[in-house]
Amino acid sequence: MKQNNSACARPEDQRYPAVKTFAWGLQHVLTMYGGIIAPPLIIGSAAGLGAADIGLLVTAALFISGLSTLLQSLGVPFFGSRLPLVQGVSFAGVATMVTLATGGGLPVVFGAVIASSLLGLLITPFFAQIIRFFPPVVTGCVITVIGLSLMPVAARWAMGGNIKASDWGSPSNIGLAAFTLGVILLLNRMGRGSVTRIAVLAAMVIGTLAAMVIGTLAAVAAGKANFSGVFDGDWVAMPTLFAFGAPVFDGAAILSMFLIVLVLLTETTAGLMAIGEIVGTDVNGKRIANGLRADMLTSAIAPVFNSFPQSAFAQNIGLVAITGIKSRFVVSAGGLILVALGLLPVLGRIIACIPMPVLGGAGVVLFGSVAASGIRTLAKVDYKENMNLVVVATALAFGMIPIVMPTFYDRFPDWVHTLLHSGISATCLVAFLLNILFNTRLLPSRRRVPEVS
Repeated sequence: MKQNNSACARPEDQRYPAVKTFAWGLQHVLTMYGGIIAPPLIIGSAAGLGAADIGLLVTAALFISGLSTLLQSLGVPFFGSRLPLVQGVSFAGVATMVTLATGGGLPVVFGAVIASSLLGLLITPFFAQIIRFFPPVVTGCVITVIGLSLMPVAARWAMGGNIKASDWGSPSNIGLAAFTLGVILLLNRMGRGSVTRIAVLAAMVIGTLAAMVIGTLAAVAAGKANFSGVFDGDWVAMPTLFAFGAPVFDGAAILSMFLIVLVLLTETTAGLMAIGEIVGTDVNGKRIANGLRADMLTSAIAPVFNSFPQSAFAQNIGLVAITGIKSRFVVSAGGLILVALGLLPVLGRIIACIPMPVLGGAGVVLFGSVAASGIRTLAKVDYKENMNLVVVATALAFGMIPIVMPTFYDRFPDWVHTLLHSGISATCLVAFLLNILFNTRLLPSRRRVPEVS
């Protein structure tokens, strides 16, 4: 079957045969699955929920993330950027929501998310107007730090994902991650065409099979990959609206979550610019506004289905970069799979059996490719006759601080901690402000003193 691409079509509008589209969409789901289920697990545990209720939060997260991804990638008038951008439950607000859940329960969390997201929806036009202040010197820094900030995630996955596990950081875990990475590199080196485009998916399958063999040979029932409990529990589960009661709207909780919304808007703006750079398509103020509106709308609706705020998933930006599959319809296929996982828990249990070290091996390439894309963007920057070198150096340094020293801002006021604890938002804020300071006409121009020969 021929691809339905015209010479003048945008890269993100490419269409592929259904089988390839859903296979590549599944790659997106596998790439982000660990990140998407972590927030509900953490928040549910903090709220004192039992296993069944935490399971409900997980399936709700999959369901609403699928709907959010469909809205972002396919779009409707005024909502959705129509870019290959995967949406999922954001990790940025986990600490705040854990505090709220511990003090007032999930109804307070859900009320704060609804109200703050609606406030965020009102201010999206402002964020869309600042796109002109994001030249390559800013976007390059942000994209680079998006990739670098994800590397600790890949390392934790490679070590096993659970610091309390007996095999945390064991040679077998790291060896399995290295094996998966080696398969990806081999397929990219030796493969052709479609093979390289499914290299990540194929490596995950091969790595999981290898883990099953290792587990069997070691005679460990829980092995590195264990499918014994896949068919336990419900196969179909329809979403329950407000399963934990009506939302409670508390002023202080709403204010604290609104600070998180500002971070989410910043990170999604960065994600939109990053994916536009990687795809090679125009991302103007209108697309930014449509993307942010979709982000905030689905975040406001999420609590109705017992879920949490949504944002762009940087993991999947790396997948677009490494595979070269730029079609938004591939991402929308991933969104449909996420919806199915939310409605069919048995499918979620199957994917949950993929060992974390396998995801870690894939994450090294995926997240590194995002950083490489940012470096490529920074290569376009003119470092002569201006202060761009200072902008890049300072912005990258601020972005790396919370990555190498996560407790750096712990003794600062909460609003400072919220804005700067994320390396992505810290880089975006610093690069944005320094670019205005050094490269605009707001200040007198800096004259260069001629050199004496």
